Amino acid sequence: MKDLFGKAMLDYQTNNSPENILTETTISEEDEMSVAYLFRSFQEMPLLEQVALQMSTGKVLDVGCGAGSHSLYLQNEKKLNIHAIDISANAIKTCLLRGVQNAAVQNILDTNKDENQYDTILLLMNGTGIFGTLAKTPKYLQHLKTLLSPKGQILIDSSDLIYMFDNDEDGGKWIPSDGYYGELKFSIKYKNEKEEDFPWLYLDYNTLQNAAHDVGLQCELIKEGDHFDYLARLSL
Repeated sequence: MKDLFGKAMLDYQTNNSPENILTETTISEEDEMSVAYLFRSFQEMPLLEQVALQMSTGKVLDVGCGAGSHSLYLQNEKKLNIHAIDISANAIKTCLLRGVQNAAVQNILDTNKDENQYDTILLLMNGTGIFGTLAKTPKYLQHLKTLLSPKGQILIDSSDLIYMFDNDEDGGKWIPSDGYYGELKFSIKYKNEKEEDFPWLYLDYNTLQNAAHDVGLQCELIKEGDHFDYLARLSL
């Protein structure tokens, strides 16, 4: 992978002529995203993210930490023990430059369950995205479950993309029959480079709840946003 998201973050952090990121999915046209958004303060975050951070307690694992904005708030404002991880080496460089004290390049599936148990595991900014496909979701949830302390929680957000599809004559939805409708291919362009398409998953709440129950996790709807998005809490 070219790690274009990470390059954009590091460029922004080091004032290396950052540009906007261009994103596109299989069901949406090319859209422009300001890299500055990844460096937002708590006050600038969407309400669902603010709620998740307010609910965070104890030892925290920030999965897919990006530029570290969530970790920095929990570390500096709430004085929590934060472990930030991302598969992007440039994202982790950015986190360390910003002052995140404990950040590492790591895939969540490689996190050692014997050494780490967390009171809060955060997966934000469409946290279900890293699962990739519906079929891989149980694998990820099962592994996350092993990382929880006995009274731990997973705080995860996503969106129901049903609104993206057209209505048919009967008031239903025209939904592709070749797989779950929240399974997308995602592409990124940055400074005239293009990342290879990668799978990215949006889960509606009921599907997440069913998947969580199947691996022995409780699932609770914490809050719904204004754009078919929601925050959920999973626990043992």
